[in-house]
Amino acid sequence: MKIAISSDHGGNNLRKEIINLLTELEIEYVDYGPDSDASVDYPDYAVPVANDVVAGKADRGILICGTGIGMSIAANKVKGIRCALVHDVFSAKATREHNDSNILAMGERVIGPGLAREIVSTWLGTEFEGGRHGRRIDKMMELEKQ
Repeated sequence: MKIAISSDHGGNNLRKEIINLLTELEIEYVDYGPDSDASVDYPDYAVPVANDVVAGKADRGILICGTGIGMSIAANKVKGIRCALVHDVFSAKATREHNDSNILAMGERVIGPGLAREIVSTWLGTEFEGGRHGRRIDKMMELEKQ
């Protein structure tokens, strides 16, 4: 598995924590930064991750900003992305099982590093159930053609 990861300045510390987790889990990743805590615009960091996922250069993506809201909205503007904003373990599991989310968004100002690590571990370890959920995914993705 290969993960594309990025944040804005508001998610920089949590991104570094998640990179440590990916390293511990021996999961390959590409880090799109930023390299400092200087203010940046989150769409500039969300789109490269989303593009990598859509192009198959990464299997999934992780985006972090202050709340996770801006990153998730920006990522979901890219066709083919199903980015889920998650701040609890149950939702991390459900969004993989039912929604086949391909990007996870979180907010550094909303959750702490311990919970974030648990969310990411759960999200990475949960497979899509398919079946009736596949039909629903197909219907969602058809909306991009309107």
